Amino acid sequence: MILLIGGLSLDSSFAAPLDESTRQLLIEAIEAAHALDLYHARCRRDSSYRRTENLNKLLASRLRTTVIRVQDELFPERSYRRVQERLERDVLDLLRERGGCDGVKDSDLPAEMRARYDEKIRAIESLP
Repeated sequence: MILLIGGLSLDSSFAAPLDESTRQLLIEAIEAAHALDLYHARCRRDSSYRRTENLNKLLASRLRTTVIRVQDELFPERSYRRVQERLERDVLDLLRERGGCDGVKDSDLPAEMRARYDEKIRAIESLP
């Protein structure tokens, strides 16, 4: 089934039509990048959002799209602003559950977040 929005198919903005596993990969990659960037911004005072920027560059070169376009077209919210608000709430809730920045600092969470991000980046890099 092809979803039509404003007369354009969902895949019209991408270099090639996306299968469901690629769509899910893009969603997970953006979630991983945002979570890692938000952790760094909140707990390490690094607000560069470098992982999201690096992912954006990769998406632009490999799939001719952007993080914001994926958020607008592939995420359930269909609005990058609402996606970003939800992702921020999710990460802040996770940090709160784990004892805030002090509780997370000495845990495995930062390494797990980095590993998840790296895995998604490698998967996108290996797309045909």
